[in-house]
Amino acid sequence: MASFSSGSGQEDEVLVEEKSFVRTLILNRPKQLNSASRYMISRLLELFLVYEKDSNVKLVILKGKGRAFCAGGDVAALVHDINNGNWKSCAIVSWKVFTLNYLMATYSKPQVSILNGIVMGGGAGCSIHGSLRVATENSVFAMPETALGLFPDTGASYFLSRLPGHFGEYLGLTGARVDGAEMLACGLATHFVPSAKLPSLEAALHTVDSSDKAIISAVIGQYSELPMLKEQSAYRRSDVINRCFSRRTVEDILSALEREATNKVDDWIHASLQSLKKASPTSLKISLRSIREGRLQGIGQCLVREYRMVCHVMQGEVSKDFVEGCRALLLDKDKNPKWEPPRLELVSEKMVDKYFSKVDDEDWEDLKLPARSNLPASAIAKL
Repeated sequence: MASFSSGSGQEDEVLVEEKSFVRTLILNRPKQLNSASRYMISRLLELFLVYEKDSNVKLVILKGKGRAFCAGGDVAALVHDINNGNWKSCAIVSWKVFTLNYLMATYSKPQVSILNGIVMGGGAGCSIHGSLRVATENSVFAMPETALGLFPDTGASYFLSRLPGHFGEYLGLTGARVDGAEMLACGLATHFVPSAKLPSLEAALHTVDSSDKAIISAVIGQYSELPMLKEQSAYRRSDVINRCFSRRTVEDILSALEREATNKVDDWIHASLQSLKKASPTSLKISLRSIREGRLQGIGQCLVREYRMVCHVMQGEVSKDFVEGCRALLLDKDKNPKWEPPRLELVSEKMVDKYFSKVDDEDWEDLKLPARSNLPASAIAKL
């Protein structure tokens, strides 16, 4: 028996489809590219908690309506609060988001995310932590935070640091976009299914009576293909990426890329350099350190550290680059942010350290993640 529940107004932002043992959650703000509102985050958290305890639910499918899976958080709402002196309300939102990311990363039932469109920023946090991730020819993945004066959060320091070689540093610092074939190649996606086959795939998944990841993966495998990487794919340049993005500092990474650029004319190297030079210097430095620390940490530790970082960004004591980046790229759209400090060499080690320390505010506390029990081995491995 299929049932389709939704109310009106905000309740419509997450649609719920029930078919036997499967629950499909549909992110439904297509005009906003399904950017995650506060209501959506609270609702997803509530539903994931309910489904984990419900023995009639064996599989959760997450997808987006329209041409995006989810283009990230509702940044305009955050900036509005920060500008009104209310960064703490943003911290509360981040607490909920990071709790949801942790729940997804350690979920006891399979989560299939169908990434048939744009997956950016917080949209990656809602999907990449899940066990099964289906890309299509329409998928576009990016972590564009450094261009906005932020850093890849929602647990990105965990999943970016675990991509092959230093591909995670490349994606996290440049904000470069990758397609579905590249997502599959680097491990951001577990399967690639042509979008024309998605209705058949979903119909097959609706008949699943199992929480066994291997069984569900095999069902998806029946509709999967192995796409070709395009000739210009960044993933074909992994030798250059590993040579440059393995360097110790952001300055060293830039120098290494400049050296590569003098050796050969390559649009890809030029584009990477331009992205790095346009990004917030503070964001680049804290992002690199975050990904490097994430490589040696479990998902919980990554989220606790990122929560500290995001609170410092929103508090704006070291740098107000986040508000300025959002103004320049999303609000006024003059695409000319005035970063402060304006150059990498002016961002000191002491300034970077501050982002990784506790926030000096009497009401503030470190992120406390919920206790998890009866976890599958795949979830325990992430801790």
